[in-house]
Amino acid sequence: MRTTLELPDVLFRKAKAKAAMEGITLKRLLTSYVENGLDNPSPVRQTGRRSKLPVIKRRGHGVIPNLTSELQSRIQEEEDLAKLSRSFGR
Repeated sequence: MRTTLELPDVLFRKAKAKAAMEGITLKRLLTSYVENGLDNPSPVRQTGRRSKLPVIKRRGHGVIPNLTSELQSRIQEEEDLAKLSRSFGR
């Protein structure tokens, strides 16, 4: 099967040089690397320690907390109470 890959120039040159040094085609080198990667996943994936959500850092304020269902409920309740207060003119 044919596919198109976009690689950074430096990585492409490195892979092409490695294939030439080993006396194989670039296609064979990349196929070998993909096969090895699929057969032997990295330890990070095996441990399952990856966050479910991305962590976004604020400038100068540290990490933004994950929006849990409890936090979301509390925020919605505070907003509802504020709207209710405004509607009664308080």
